[in-house]
Amino acid sequence: MTPERARPSAPSGLRWSAATSAFQIEGSRPTGEVGRSIWDDFLERPGAIVDGSTADPACDSYRHPERDIELAAGLGLDRYRFSIPWARVQPDGRGTGDTAALDHYSRLVDLLLEAGVAPFPTLFHWEMPRAVEADGGWLSRDTAERFSDYAAIVADRLGDRVRQWYTLNEPAMTTLQGYAVGALAPGRQLLFEALPTAHHQLLAHARAAAVLRERGAPAVGLVNNHTRVLPLRDTAEDHQAAAIYDLLHNRIFSEPLLAATYPDVEALGVPPMPVRDGDLEAIHGSIDFYGINFYNPTTVTVATEGSPIPFDIVPTPGVPVTGFGPEWPIMPGALRDLLIDLHARHPHLPPVIIGENGASFPEPERAARVEDADRIEYLSGHIAAVGEAIDAGVPVEEYTVWSLLDNWEWADGYTPRFGLVHVNFDTGERTPKASYDWYRDLIASSRAVATAAEGTR
Repeated sequence: MTPERARPSAPSGLRWSAATSAFQIEGSRPTGEVGRSIWDDFLERPGAIVDGSTADPACDSYRHPERDIELAAGLGLDRYRFSIPWARVQPDGRGTGDTAALDHYSRLVDLLLEAGVAPFPTLFHWEMPRAVEADGGWLSRDTAERFSDYAAIVADRLGDRVRQWYTLNEPAMTTLQGYAVGALAPGRQLLFEALPTAHHQLLAHARAAAVLRERGAPAVGLVNNHTRVLPLRDTAEDHQAAAIYDLLHNRIFSEPLLAATYPDVEALGVPPMPVRDGDLEAIHGSIDFYGINFYNPTTVTVATEGSPIPFDIVPTPGVPVTGFGPEWPIMPGALRDLLIDLHARHPHLPPVIIGENGASFPEPERAARVEDADRIEYLSGHIAAVGEAIDAGVPVEEYTVWSLLDNWEWADGYTPRFGLVHVNFDTGERTPKASYDWYRDLIASSRAVATAAEGTR
């Protein structure tokens, strides 16, 4: 499929964004013990990173942020999503904050504003200071208070210019992959004993949101990874397995925010969530928008005999996959259905932001030009699915591509390439791909349609 044929009729009135995260693009990691995050520790475990890489220099964006901002502005973005690493700003997880780090992110905000792109920072994109993890990390309620202190430091420095904030990125992945199965930092394998981390993250979000609003922020939310859960077979057992996985991946995070309650985790034979008086009220009133990261649906079946968990995740039959293979099936309609179902469950759903959506496909390490038709087709299909959800009444206001740049992709190192822009990790050279041009043209045409529609009123 050519880029021209793949172009959807863009939903009218959407804001357009692209995203990165600090640890994945910045480089300039600490050389000593001070300022280390849980990811600095995790990547040093033998075999933890597929290609043995160390996230340095990555895209070298800490030293050269202006290159990224030029690319963001070239797309015509409304907003640029980036993250501020807790471990850089508060190296020990306590104290007043590192002046040099705060100066850096203040300059980044200024450069974005000068380029006509609104800064949209994320306060926690998985980079917990190792000192905070040593004190219990997200298993400890005290971490929520420490996170609010960090949020206050950043807001005091940037809040005069930043109008919208994400507090947390993908708490579901922190709980499920970081603490339950150990695939991501901090690499714990607690299974159901990881569930208290969900509540402590949501509480941290609520505490930080209150701090940001006290300092004048008009729009605060978090962004979670959501998936459309599908049973492999139309059997009672597989439907039950799907319901359990939906609870753990989606509903345990969405329902406290949107309905001031938790689903019944005790039915799974685990202790109740560690909720105290006032927690759910604070969490429920904490968002001005609901952020959703979506990449793929998840198909489950009844668990293999002897499994410690009541479901197995299996390939989704009959659909193509991204470069990540069977675990990343391509099904744009699953995004539409997820959005419609969420709105049906929560009719008073606040404005929705798609905070990440994208795909990795095999690409050369060095290239003068990448004709990434597969990525264009993936993005086109998912943007069209967003439009269908909007037509069904879902209040989606913003769409974000992951990622602006090829980057260091956590435990997969440099092997996947998600970017609209190709990065040569040896030289730092950036080369826009065909998908960059496609997204730029889509944004321009969407704005032209909106302007024309406004002129007829």
